[in-house]
Amino acid sequence: MKSISQEHAASEQPLTGMEAARFWRAGRFRGMECLSATFHTHEYAPHTHDTFSIGAIEKGSQIASIRGEREETGPGGLYLINPDDIHDGAPGESGYRYRMVYPAAELFADILEDVSGRELKGTPSFSRRLVSDPELAAAFHHAHRTMEQETGRLETDESMFRLLSAIFVRHGAVRVSPLASRESSAARRVRDYIEAHYENDPGLEELAAVAGLSRAHMIRSFRREFFTTPHAFLTDVRVRAARKRLRDGETPAEVALACGFADQAHLTRHFKARTGVTPGQFRGAGR
Repeated sequence: MKSISQEHAASEQPLTGMEAARFWRAGRFRGMECLSATFHTHEYAPHTHDTFSIGAIEKGSQIASIRGEREETGPGGLYLINPDDIHDGAPGESGYRYRMVYPAAELFADILEDVSGRELKGTPSFSRRLVSDPELAAAFHHAHRTMEQETGRLETDESMFRLLSAIFVRHGAVRVSPLASRESSAARRVRDYIEAHYENDPGLEELAAVAGLSRAHMIRSFRREFFTTPHAFLTDVRVRAARKRLRDGETPAEVALACGFADQAHLTRHFKARTGVTPGQFRGAGR
């Protein structure tokens, strides 16, 4: 595991205060979700997003695994996580404060097409999920603060627009999906089946039949393709479905029942482990 540099560590003062998280949506960026948080003990369970996850540490350090690669990141580093990339996160020795945005792939593509003046042929993506770029990290914090503090519309829009395009120009690429192998295709069939039947309780035999593999072979193939187990992926899909229902105004109790959770407490435990906020906080976020 890589460590943050001694130079960064020496310059940072210990974080103090309680854990806190603020979540909101930026209406002028198609409702892009935004988060600012300070965590000392909270650990994210392995999870995915159907959007990009872009952010930076302001203070302290976070230890994260992204697609099986584990690294400790501090100030000056950027998180550039593609949709559906499995990742987690835990506080370093003194905790951390960080900021994140979750732009939809469509929003990202629109921004890149505006900047280039050309239609995007393929899917925007990042090949490196953790990069050291103090200049862009500082620009990210500035753009994020303008949104959080509700600075003037033009400054807010221009700062984030320019930032997202600059991040892609420096660290992004356009991805064309390769042909999948037999095992990869089997794992993707299982993924698609779970996404279509998450409200139910699919069993191991059922998923093995979908894959056309033995139970053990199916689990190995799925983990190799998606860096997680079918059960963990099912929980993650349920949380993602819960996010959509909460955005639509359904109550946490209604959402728990609709998404296959045992009860509201079960939903709350898994939801916060993957988002950093409770279902109630997520549902109450405005703008």
